[in-house]
Amino acid sequence: MKTQEALMKDIKSAAQRQALSVAIRKSYMEIFPTATIESKLDVLEPSSYVAITCSPTKGVRETLEMAHRVADRGFRVVPHVAARMVRDKTHLREIIKRLDDTPIVSLFVPGGDAENPAGNYTRALDLLRDISDIDHKFKEIGIAAHPEGHPFVSDEVLMDQLLEKQEYAHYFVTQMCFDAGAIGTWLRDIRDRGVILPAWVGLPGASDRSALLKISLRIGVGDSLRYLKKQGKNARRLMAARKYKPDELLFELAPLLADPAFNISGHHIYCFNQVERAEQWRHDFIERMKSK
Repeated sequence: MKTQEALMKDIKSAAQRQALSVAIRKSYMEIFPTATIESKLDVLEPSSYVAITCSPTKGVRETLEMAHRVADRGFRVVPHVAARMVRDKTHLREIIKRLDDTPIVSLFVPGGDAENPAGNYTRALDLLRDISDIDHKFKEIGIAAHPEGHPFVSDEVLMDQLLEKQEYAHYFVTQMCFDAGAIGTWLRDIRDRGVILPAWVGLPGASDRSALLKISLRIGVGDSLRYLKKQGKNARRLMAARKYKPDELLFELAPLLADPAFNISGHHIYCFNQVERAEQWRHDFIERMKSK
């Protein structure tokens, strides 16, 4: 593995260096609801963006309750409302009304991982269409995208749905991927095929293997096994070493970040609830970039 200095030398232009610095400054954390996660958010800068996932085992209510509390602390919260966790349009109206009573103005709509849908919705597209029929104050709605495909959906179906969903969305977030080449190839392909939404590239945060395993168990065996099953080689790579930092991946992504054709806005950090470690790494990375 290359040293930090060697990786820095690989960046060919000041434009790439600047794009990398901006992207990591604009990055935000994804957390999932646990009993202790809210106490860990103090390390984040005021008004930081925080995404809160919608767990198949905990449901959308817990996400909404936590989102309200975290938003009241001054963070810019992006709650996930997974389509497969919403029962029907009446339930959707209740969710939107509840969010309208908070400072929250952003929403992320994935399909969700629940094996059995809670009601009528089985995919994000249908939920997005119904959201567009309901009055709300959301200024931004995000959707998920899959550079390395999906275990249960073909690449062609994913592409067709991404094109349809962009009519109702303002940006997309990519699923976690360790391969800058795969991300670049995929982004080039979807741009050529008409996807114009800004991209937030999903980035694995600095993680400790033992803590990751412990946290995974806390969120429920079903969630843990589902994560490992769906991530496959990515999960194995993440857990192969005692610690992981995404520095090498970031430097490999620098040319994409600097190229307007890819339209990358920043990074979405999958921190596995290791907020302190991920934020310390982010701060240190920014400082190292300043010193070069």
